[in-house]
Amino acid sequence: MTPTKTAVITGASAGIGRALAIEFARRGYHLGLTARRLDRLQTLRTDLLAAPNGAERRVEIAALDVDDAAAVGPTLGALFNTLGGVDIVVVNAGINRFTGIGKGHLPESLQLIQTNVVGAIATVEAAAEHLIGRGSGQIVGISSLASLQAMPKQAAYCASKAAFSMYLDAARLELKRKNVSVTTILPGFIQTDIMPRMEKFPFVVTAEQAAREMVTLIEKNKPFGVVPAYPWKWLRPLFGHFPDSVWRKLA
Repeated sequence: MTPTKTAVITGASAGIGRALAIEFARRGYHLGLTARRLDRLQTLRTDLLAAPNGAERRVEIAALDVDDAAAVGPTLGALFNTLGGVDIVVVNAGINRFTGIGKGHLPESLQLIQTNVVGAIATVEAAAEHLIGRGSGQIVGISSLASLQAMPKQAAYCASKAAFSMYLDAARLELKRKNVSVTTILPGFIQTDIMPRMEKFPFVVTAEQAAREMVTLIEKNKPFGVVPAYPWKWLRPLFGHFPDSVWRKLA
């Protein structure tokens, strides 16, 4: 399989980002991978190059902490240039943690906003600048179904993903005339190390299954997608309207 496109993924060292890198590689893409933990990226790069058809694949890595918004543009710009141009940028780097309101968790809440909103917006900005220059491309934002539904102990996370989803909606409108598409993906409950005890939530899937569905959505250039599709695409209209008691029981 000869790679024909190049995808860059932020937050690629673990969880959904790592699973996406493996799935894109399986489908023959060249890759640019970023994360805070360079050692994990190096291990992932070695694994990808050792996989079937790995010799045909180009994998470049770069250390990037999206919390340093000023560093996002220069770091990604250098990576884009090293790769010789990029077709798809997946804005995946993000964090989650339980935060209580009025319980002294303000620093953690502000950290969520910094990473999931400021860092994500900085990434979209760098991607858009590059893709506009190329005359085409696709930006993919990994948001969350939590952007549609308030949840106890998740106020900052829900707010951060709601803000990011709205930013992506505006970017989609603005960039369409530049021949740059924007895909918003809303994952449901995905089993990763980003959050403990995910098994208590309904319809949990592995990161690998989620990545397969996500890359299919990306390749179809869909503006929106819910992962896993079943049952969330049917339940999505109900988000924001579930009784509060439903989420209190899960908290």
